[in-house]
Amino acid sequence: MGDQLWTGCGGALKFKAAIFDLDGTLLDTLDDLADSMNRVLERNRLPTHDTAAYRYFVGDGIEMLVRRALPFQIAGDSELLRLVREMKDEYASRWLCRTRPYPGVPEMLNAFTAAGVVIAVLSNKPDDASQAIVRALLPDAGFRIVLGATPERPKKPDPTAALEIAGRLGIPPHEFLFVGDTPMDMQTACAAGMFPIGVLWGFRPAEQLISAGACLLVAQASHLVPWIASSRMTD
Repeated sequence: MGDQLWTGCGGALKFKAAIFDLDGTLLDTLDDLADSMNRVLERNRLPTHDTAAYRYFVGDGIEMLVRRALPFQIAGDSELLRLVREMKDEYASRWLCRTRPYPGVPEMLNAFTAAGVVIAVLSNKPDDASQAIVRALLPDAGFRIVLGATPERPKKPDPTAALEIAGRLGIPPHEFLFVGDTPMDMQTACAAGMFPIGVLWGFRPAEQLISAGACLLVAQASHLVPWIASSRMTD
């Protein structure tokens, strides 16, 4: 497939639906997340980080981002909660400053829906932020379901939310693609019995995605477009 790399999963692939990660897969959110966290660190007289470092801080929710960005281990829950609240407030004021869809993503999503593929979003970003950012930056994508993190829903790589999406859509998990940019996304896909596709424009390198179970790596969103219709399962 030229610019796509198969990594060892055998058999012909046919699918009816796709779940997409959000940050690092559909949207380039890194600058706004880094700017927000660095502002919190500055306000608390703590060292900041280069934006590139945040590629390895993000992906597991705001709490883990805060933990990873700090130069020390949090001693008490109250201090962590205070910093998490500060980060949420800071990010709420700047999440649209520099965040944009990655090149080719709107066209890729249009190709999925044009082919009759049901699409959804599953993110570890808080649910209210996930809903808002999708409405603002991908308003015409046609997602049937958008799920973000809530206190009652386990975060990825727990497969519960992915399986919830499959159940709500009435489509068996093995007929789903799961598209993401981190090992956690590949682990979620494997645990849910979905086909894991790793994207190389996001936050983690190819070798990490392969080690976590990726069956297909894609270098650009546009590379999926000619492949979608031929791989779609028809009734």
